[in-house]
Amino acid sequence: MVINKLRDIPFSPPDITDEEIAEVVHTLKSGWITTGPKTKEFEKRLANYIGTSKAACLNSATAAMEMTLRVLGIGEGDEVITTAYTYTATASVIHHVGAKIVLVDVAPNSYEMDYSKMEAAITERTKAIIAVDIAGLMCDYTAIFKAIENKNQIYKANNTLQKLIGRPVVLADSAHAFGAVRKGLNSGRAADFTCFSFHAVKNLTTAEGGAVTWRNDLGLDDEWIYKQYMLLSLHGQSKDALAKTQKGSWEYDVIMPAYKCNMTDIMASIGLVQLSRYEVLKAKRRKVIEMYDEGLSRIGVEVLSHFGVDYTSSGHLYLVRIPGISENMRNEIVIKMAELGISCNVHYKPLPMLNAYKDLGFDIKDFPNAYDMYQNEITLPLHTMLEDEDVVYIIKSMDNIIKEI
Repeated sequence: MVINKLRDIPFSPPDITDEEIAEVVHTLKSGWITTGPKTKEFEKRLANYIGTSKAACLNSATAAMEMTLRVLGIGEGDEVITTAYTYTATASVIHHVGAKIVLVDVAPNSYEMDYSKMEAAITERTKAIIAVDIAGLMCDYTAIFKAIENKNQIYKANNTLQKLIGRPVVLADSAHAFGAVRKGLNSGRAADFTCFSFHAVKNLTTAEGGAVTWRNDLGLDDEWIYKQYMLLSLHGQSKDALAKTQKGSWEYDVIMPAYKCNMTDIMASIGLVQLSRYEVLKAKRRKVIEMYDEGLSRIGVEVLSHFGVDYTSSGHLYLVRIPGISENMRNEIVIKMAELGISCNVHYKPLPMLNAYKDLGFDIKDFPNAYDMYQNEITLPLHTMLEDEDVVYIIKSMDNIIKEI
């Protein structure tokens, strides 16, 4: 292998400019740094960008998913279906609320759930399905809703909200897909509820943070739903800190013994600037993806298609598969790439391979398609700090390493 000069290419650094820094400084000097006016403004701008009536900001996508399950009254005795090919947060929130985790294998040669197996897994106890928009690509929500419709006669609601919706709720784990579009619908409008991540490695970051949106056509009282998220995220307190600062407004009640997972104005300050830059950031990611697609197609590497006739990815992760290699060979490639200064990753080790889920009774042998996707998958760096020369270097390095194995 001939590489003239080693580079230092991180996997996914945040794209922070002087604008974000100035906005945070402004917030720090304002005297208001926890949940307040900038968080509320960020929520409004998120809802406007997505096309929903409301958005509720929290401190992570994980919290957004868990609080959604709690808003829906899902708990002990209920079942929630999700994919075996995801990060633990997708499934752990089901466990947190006391419901049963039901894992479904992905379809052959796909990162998406096998929707026929998903339909078969729906029982009268199924209260929700959590679909995962992996890498920035939205799932086929038409297929998901069709599968639910086929089994809807066995649905049993446990509360008023569940009766209003009248079927298992479709919750999107769209941690990767803020800004994605499929069949004319923005992520945040296709599923019943959609949860986003603004973690440090995400396309739009608030350092930590997340948000949830919900469809406008479900007959829900948007103000009531929003208030439930606020209550759940601030100890069940009837007034937030901002409301309590109004003259004579110290008194409050605690409606429920709830949780603490609010977003702060410091976080929202970063998000406000990131959102204003977001279309430019997405365009930069698309350029990198197109360079990868062109270069890697010549060396026999299978790539996930981010753009098509009826879908546009957010371009969060660049997943590739190298046909015919084993898990150990894949791991060796990741090490060799690191030796050349290129930080790669793997998305994901299927949940049944992790001890926490083995302890819950899951076995990877029951999810052969997920293992097949995992064993030869490598995630290449994809971020807005990459220069064209970096992408060329990554492609050349990958080509040389594959030729050696």
